[in-house]
Amino acid sequence: MKKRILFIINPISGTLAKDQIPGKIQQYIDHEKFDVEIKSTEHAGHATELAKEAVADAIDIVVAVGGDGTVNEVARSLVHTPVALGIIPIGSGNGLARHLLIPLNFKKSIEIINLCEVHDLDYGVINDNPFFCTCGMGFDAFVSQKFAETGKRGPITYVQKVLEEGARYRPETYEISDENSTMRHKAFLISCANASQYGNNAYIAPQASMSDGLMDVIIMEPFDVIEAPQIAIDMFSKTLDKNSKIKTFQTKHLHIHRSKPGVIHFDGDPTMSGEDIDVHLEERGIKIIVNPEGNKRVRQPNAIQTAAAELFNEINDLRSNISRQSRRRKVLTRMIQREIEKRLPIF
Repeated sequence: MKKRILFIINPISGTLAKDQIPGKIQQYIDHEKFDVEIKSTEHAGHATELAKEAVADAIDIVVAVGGDGTVNEVARSLVHTPVALGIIPIGSGNGLARHLLIPLNFKKSIEIINLCEVHDLDYGVINDNPFFCTCGMGFDAFVSQKFAETGKRGPITYVQKVLEEGARYRPETYEISDENSTMRHKAFLISCANASQYGNNAYIAPQASMSDGLMDVIIMEPFDVIEAPQIAIDMFSKTLDKNSKIKTFQTKHLHIHRSKPGVIHFDGDPTMSGEDIDVHLEERGIKIIVNPEGNKRVRQPNAIQTAAAELFNEINDLRSNISRQSRRRKVLTRMIQREIEKRLPIF
């Protein structure tokens, strides 16, 4: 018996000519396996509405044709239902597709749909907003907000915003509580990762898994302008967890308190939030078509990347220690000078 499959196309996502997409879907899909229906979104949130209607209509598979925002809109209607999510990645970042090793090539991604291997995977929730890749607060959420305000898409615009806002952004102090402890951290950002990357192969949580029942929490401590390039290199080399400015742990639930309201993000979409933020994981709460032929080892750094990361981080640690010792020497010198001045006779 054929499965019923609905493709939901975001016409403003990515750069692929959208008028060609329905024809390519019909060309590459296995019509012996699927009865195909295709719809396009007409406004923000429309993909969520269409996916919800598909669940009510007993559709078997709903495929998000777009970027991470489109995937999120579709997937949030499919959680805890028998309907599976498929992904055709045509967005600018495609973080979830990249984590799942779904090809960015249109024809090859359809071939993954044709194989139709479905796994039950985890997803997260931040203040009632589902996320499937990452969520967070601090600098990444701040940049997501600025990125959304530009009205432009693509990695070039995103990098431009990172460079423009990076020097002006001031870290905040957070009180972070999980099942075991409460801690205070001054942080540049806090990210909770269900999947390993933001998109564009920027690995914020290289060890994250969507099937381990845990989310990876990443606390990025403040850093100076000399340390910034190494953090960027580590992120794109899948070695960020080895950086001395990164603190990471796993948990199912997290509560975060900050001194004032501000922006948070879920899968790159910004929204305003109050001082208190709750994040938790829903274990095996969504069915997703995965790539059965994907090699998970590509998510891990190779030996050269690992060795380079360890070397550069040792150099950074050494530089930081020298800097701290230099500051201590200056303080000690000033104290000695004051004591000498006190004891010198006044003529």
